[in-house]
Amino acid sequence: MPALRHGLAILRVLASRPGPVSAATIARELELPRSTTYHLLAELTEAGFVAHLPAERRYGLGIASFELGSAYLRHDPLERLAGPLLRKLVDKVGHTAHLGVLHGNESLYLIKERPVKPETLVTEVGVRLPAQLTASGRAILRHLEAPHVRALFPSASAFVLRTQRGPKSLAELRRTLTAERRLGWAVEDGNVTEGFASVACPVFDHGGRPLAAISVTLRHHCATEGCAETWPDLAGEVGKTAQELTRRIGGQPA
Repeated sequence: MPALRHGLAILRVLASRPGPVSAATIARELELPRSTTYHLLAELTEAGFVAHLPAERRYGLGIASFELGSAYLRHDPLERLAGPLLRKLVDKVGHTAHLGVLHGNESLYLIKERPVKPETLVTEVGVRLPAQLTASGRAILRHLEAPHVRALFPSASAFVLRTQRGPKSLAELRRTLTAERRLGWAVEDGNVTEGFASVACPVFDHGGRPLAAISVTLRHHCATEGCAETWPDLAGEVGKTAQELTRRIGGQPA
């Protein structure tokens, strides 16, 4: 029982920080022996709840922790509150809207609301897509610390493509996320399905961390990658909806 309590305490420390922390910091905050701290971290890393960053000698939350958080989000609170807001958004903009979360390095769609005249999309409820390709995935990724993003995309094999568009490496993804931080919202154009584009904005929890993202997808064809269209008016409506959902779940914008 003490080991379980200490392991959970370590996860709470990692969850409360904006970025990875050292084992020494964890041991000091929890008043644990260093040997005990390293042993617990090794067990949590083996189980996937903690990610070890050897180059920095630090630890952050692992993919299993993200999956656990995503599983919680798939239950009533977030979806019940988001559903009516997405319906209102769709009625206003006339395009399909989604609520998505990060599931490891993939985007997982929890809700899909269609307009009166829907268009066929691959983004059905329960579908998972490479997060670096989707607007909803990048809306969340751009608010994570660089080591967390690197832990989610550790090698070239993590960059799965669908249409040959979208980030193909960690360096390319970082450049895209930086540009979207300046822009204020995420945009994908033909990364998921040719002839369609999406814009997305994040939803935050009580600690200002990105919990989910709201996205809207519209028909659009750009002959070349890197189309300058960013749909600011549409993004404004998506942003308002994301802010309202953040408020309703007791979250705090970053």
